[in-house]
Amino acid sequence: MASTVLRNCSKVLKINVGQFTILPHVSTGVRHKTTIQYATRPDLPKLAYRKMKGKSPGVVFLPGFASHMGGQKAEALEEFCKSLGHSYLRFDYSGCGSSEGEMGNYNIGAWKKDVLYVLDELVEGPQILVGSSMGGWLMLLAALARPEKTAALVGISTAADHFVTAFHALPIETKKEIEEQGFWKFPTKHNEEGFYTLSLDFLKEAENHCILHSPMPVSCPVRLIHGLKDSDVPWHVSMQVAERVLSNDVDVIFRKLGLHRMSEKDDIKLIVYTIDDLIDKLTTLG
Repeated sequence: MASTVLRNCSKVLKINVGQFTILPHVSTGVRHKTTIQYATRPDLPKLAYRKMKGKSPGVVFLPGFASHMGGQKAEALEEFCKSLGHSYLRFDYSGCGSSEGEMGNYNIGAWKKDVLYVLDELVEGPQILVGSSMGGWLMLLAALARPEKTAALVGISTAADHFVTAFHALPIETKKEIEEQGFWKFPTKHNEEGFYTLSLDFLKEAENHCILHSPMPVSCPVRLIHGLKDSDVPWHVSMQVAERVLSNDVDVIFRKLGLHRMSEKDDIKLIVYTIDDLIDKLTTLG
């Protein structure tokens, strides 16, 4: 059983973060961003990414579903890593953002391959993986597949197994309708349409990657940050993850007023402080 520390973070933790300061411009992006590069892969779409060289351990940011590497958290982390001199990489999944392809043609398995490609080909040495929402699910899948490349995990509103869990929670009649139609209009507050269209094939494929039903042999430090006001992914999912991972170094951090995206100024401060604390821990151990 993982040793879980619960913290009510309605007030921001005071941790030394070097010269980094959350500035007003963070909400609109950093002033000196890295340039977009494209990784060419045989028989796979080109992956768009931004990379900053620096010290180890590096940090890799994994966006959420239908999101991209230009979000507030992703850009704030680049500024933070730059201030510490640590390497940092953020990227877009196949079919998302600036990467090639149409999003509807890809699934959890394809995006897992994207993450593994990044770890295998685009970064050097063990990384701190920071996964937001669905990115938290992919972060865990990557840690299971590449333990030697995973220094630590930071999950933000981790959505492990989320689409599958939500589908199975629907009334039988609704599930039958979806199976007959071949797609599900998955409700969301994060686009103009008010839903994401998920194919039945997408949902069935996602079942192959569910991880909450058995212990996860993840031994690195794990930090799970979740807002108690998250109306998209229940906070208890992070508790389930904490219980399933075998690592004894697991903290679950709740923000009393935190929402799903965790993009408020104090949310980002907490994420930055958490990563800084891990870097300090890993550097000391190293």
